[in-house]
Amino acid sequence: MDSVETTFPKLLMENTRQYGNRVAMREKYKGIWQEISWETYLDKVKTLSLGLLEMGLKGGDHASILAENCPEWLYADLAIQAVRAVSVGIYPTNSPDQVQYILDHSQSRIVFVKDQEQADKVLEIKGQLPLLMKMVVMDMKGLRHYDDSLIVSYQDVEDLGRKAEERDSEAFDEMVLQTDPEDVAFIVYTSGTTGPPKGAMISHKSDIHMIVKGLQPILHFSDKDFLLSYLPLCHIMERNLSMCMPLVFGYTINFAESIETVPQNIQEISPSFFAAVPRILEKLHSAVKIKMEDSTRFKRFVFRLWEPVGIEVAEYRMKDQRPPLAWLFLYALAYLFSFRPVRDKMGLLGCRCVMSGGAPIAPEVLAFFRSLGVHTVEMYGLTETCGTVAGPHRVVKHGSVGEPCGALEFHLSEDGEILLKGDSVFTGYYRDPEATREMIRDGWLQTGDIGKLDEDGHLYIVDRKKDIIITSGGKNISPSEIENKMKCSPYVKEAIIIGDARKYLTSLLQIDYDNVGNWAQNNKIPYTTYRNLAQNPAVYELIKKEIEGVNETLARVETIKKFRILEKELDQDDEELTATQKVKRRVIEKRFKEEIAQMYGAR
Repeated sequence: MDSVETTFPKLLMENTRQYGNRVAMREKYKGIWQEISWETYLDKVKTLSLGLLEMGLKGGDHASILAENCPEWLYADLAIQAVRAVSVGIYPTNSPDQVQYILDHSQSRIVFVKDQEQADKVLEIKGQLPLLMKMVVMDMKGLRHYDDSLIVSYQDVEDLGRKAEERDSEAFDEMVLQTDPEDVAFIVYTSGTTGPPKGAMISHKSDIHMIVKGLQPILHFSDKDFLLSYLPLCHIMERNLSMCMPLVFGYTINFAESIETVPQNIQEISPSFFAAVPRILEKLHSAVKIKMEDSTRFKRFVFRLWEPVGIEVAEYRMKDQRPPLAWLFLYALAYLFSFRPVRDKMGLLGCRCVMSGGAPIAPEVLAFFRSLGVHTVEMYGLTETCGTVAGPHRVVKHGSVGEPCGALEFHLSEDGEILLKGDSVFTGYYRDPEATREMIRDGWLQTGDIGKLDEDGHLYIVDRKKDIIITSGGKNISPSEIENKMKCSPYVKEAIIIGDARKYLTSLLQIDYDNVGNWAQNNKIPYTTYRNLAQNPAVYELIKKEIEGVNETLARVETIKKFRILEKELDQDDEELTATQKVKRRVIEKRFKEEIAQMYGAR
């Protein structure tokens, strides 16, 4: 598709005309993958949107969705857009207070919820939401006895829509034709790592422009692709992958049963494209490393024997060069005896591309996937640029997020901050003109990220401008690079580098409970809980060796002089992590200030 002068509801109608009964999405129900056609997709959106009209939702209103990934999430998203209202996603893991903030700030008139758990959150805070008219519940199990006028079942809204369609069969088509590319399609609330979440307004035109002009030259989607939907749909990356891009390219979405079943679901469907935040790829990487350590000596020998072949062939492919025939022959043997079984176990046997985004990742993790023969790329984007800024077009380089995409103008300021402008920049922050003015100055979007370009125009992200550590000796240090090296260890789940205005660097660490627990069992070290394991002197020595290994790869000023293992796992419920598992650095430093003070000799 070349034109960006359309809307997502219009694309749904076009896809239905083109694909008809072809599968648009799949959902697992009672152990069986159920198929949903494009025709059913359109029919569900049509009845729901007409039902919303009957309930009083109109153009310019806002409606929210509080649910795990499921087909009804997409139906609701597009039904809201079809009436020219604005769709707002809410993380299903949010607390009642966080839900109240977004519903109130977005001035939502209607909220869709998945089940009783999410409904209870809304009912708890409904007294603080005077604009909220109705709560539409997708699954009424456990709610039949609730006597509250706010509640209406999803089925009842569909019934209203069917009756409206019987009265006027052309109403939906006419309504969709009225949708405008300049309309705000949805609001994405930022994860709030540096303060209260801000609502980024994304128009149809901006997002479609980014998909067509920015993403497609990098990722090359077609209607033959099939993806797994498992990251939160209210995040810009998953919103694009599961709702927006299937409408542009016509590919199939498969909904994971839950975040816990992702490894199993990947194996079941073997997606052609797999997108992940770093934590997911780090977990897959560490799981393979641990299984290799636990496997037979012969299996370890075979994997290590062929690994250099995978690395060498990957280097040729990253340069967009054909490997010599001798290396291709060796690689064919390596693939048969080693790489294919590993990829099969991971569910990536049919995967043409793995993409990492959302946060920085260690190049070593991506190199591992590349060595298995999987085309693996790291991309960089912001919510405010519809999710994309840069990605590798042909040549891939270790540690680089590729070249700036063609959908944006790109500029580096004097201090290295990445500045952007173009049609894919967001409309602004909802009800926050001051934050919008701060973000966009003289027409340029201020990303807050420090970058550098090499001689070939490839972009490297140094760090967040606010996160750069300046030691008391005046040295500028990027903490994320060191943290990612530490997280390459299968025993380290999170690492937070401390050292701003201090003489040396220290670190707070969260161990990987599963992997360290497995190591403890193999070494006959008893433990009962995470805290008990984290306090064990043998575990301290294990992590100390891992850090010493990392220190050998760092400049002297970057080395970790002291560290503390956290005695609790970082938790989103404690507001230590965002919904996409990014560490809230400022919260951590404040919450563990005593542990930090002890590492610097304070009493």
